[in-house]
Amino acid sequence: MEQLHSLTVVRHGLSTGNVTAQNAETGGAELIDIPERDADVPLAPTGREQAEAVGRHLAEHPPELAVVSPYLRTRQTAEIALAGSGVPVVVDERLRDRELGVLDLLTARGVQARFPDEARRRERLGKFYYRPPGGESWADVLLRLRALLREIREDHPGGRVVLFAHEATVLMVRYLAEGMSEADLMALARRTTIANCSISSWRGEDGRLERELFNSVAHLRRADAPPTRQEDVNAEPV
Repeated sequence: MEQLHSLTVVRHGLSTGNVTAQNAETGGAELIDIPERDADVPLAPTGREQAEAVGRHLAEHPPELAVVSPYLRTRQTAEIALAGSGVPVVVDERLRDRELGVLDLLTARGVQARFPDEARRRERLGKFYYRPPGGESWADVLLRLRALLREIREDHPGGRVVLFAHEATVLMVRYLAEGMSEADLMALARRTTIANCSISSWRGEDGRLERELFNSVAHLRRADAPPTRQEDVNAEPV
């Protein structure tokens, strides 16, 4: 099967939910007080500025197709980044964020307090295979990503494709593109915080995808771009 020319993954910009969740975690709360359902959480003002910076970066090497998670924050990121570019945009439900089921809107403290048995089960099974009641494991998400990426390769051989998605998606695309093991993926997840509007990219080379960028925020640090306003962002060098 012919490989893509390039595959780029952009995490959505800073959302109002990201801000609320961080405040809840640092404040010791059990619940994350977000009024919207997860699919309807919008970008924060900083997230919109970050999306504009992504647009300036993508304009240097325009993609031929954008595939976007249906969640509002990812659609807004793509709309801002691709404004006026003419790049076709396809919304695909397989790029949605991981569903957390009964653990939705709970902080780490909230999970321990309200679902101690689930916390123990997650510890025993590990993040890769643990599926919260009503939710998805990482392996579940990988199944839909495998199907999506295969379809993209078949429909756009030699194409330049950008995905606008979520934090876990970036890690899982790397797992699939580079043939990582479960242990490799979990170690990467422990040491890496995927930044809002970070860019990760791979280039097709001899039938495989070779990494170019991973969790890069260089475009957000330019003189004409807003600061990331994030702490604890670890961009792994390539």
